[in-house]
Amino acid sequence: MCTEEELPEHHRGDAVSSMVYEANARIRDPVYGCVGAISSLQQQIDVLQAQLALSQAEVVHMRMRQYSTSPVNHSPENHSPPSPPDSNHFWLHLAEVDEATLSRSAAL
Repeated sequence: MCTEEELPEHHRGDAVSSMVYEANARIRDPVYGCVGAISSLQQQIDVLQAQLALSQAEVVHMRMRQYSTSPVNHSPENHSPPSPPDSNHFWLHLAEVDEATLSRSAAL
């Protein structure tokens, strides 16, 4: 812990706020304090991200199923079926979300 002389004056208000927050968290949870609250919030984030990933995968699955059941234009000018929806964007987005999650949890 820093003494008053070590802490720059412009950071002292933030330090006091942090100490008050931690003291109140210790009253609510004497063992874990702020760490318990942060851990609980991180678990909620993880559950919600998993639910989001499942929902996004379900949307891709529904789009693929919709594509496979949609009628193909059988006119002579069109010999090839249309391209399926691009699911690569979905997987790239999931990779970005996972990377952001890892970065955020590493910072904690």
